[in-house]
Amino acid sequence: MNAHLSTLIASSSGGGGSAAILQLGILLLIPFAMYFFMIRPQRRRMREQQELQRSIQVGDEVITTSGVYGTITGEDGDARFWLEIDDDVQIRIARAAIQGKASPDADEQDDDADELESANTADDD
Repeated sequence: MNAHLSTLIASSSGGGGSAAILQLGILLLIPFAMYFFMIRPQRRRMREQQELQRSIQVGDEVITTSGVYGTITGEDGDARFWLEIDDDVQIRIARAAIQGKASPDADEQDDDADELESANTADDD
């Protein structure tokens, strides 16, 4: 499509210089577009993730990058936490393995969905 556009511009102006300038302009525009659409949003997400990981404190309910939910019970240095995943079951995880804080609403919604499903199954019997 760009070739057709540059051919139209070249044929209408009568000179080949303007087509070359247009192509050069398009080539120079690509890195700017990549920066604004790819690099900048990724840096923002990384910065937000680092801020979240720095704000984690003992007692916070979190989810790890592997999908494990738990409560932070202690710190083991600057880069590690103790995560309680069940009664008297604790694992040590890296600070970088924390994906985010778990919302208590999500657990309640899962419980409500399980109750509805069991009620529907009981009605079918």
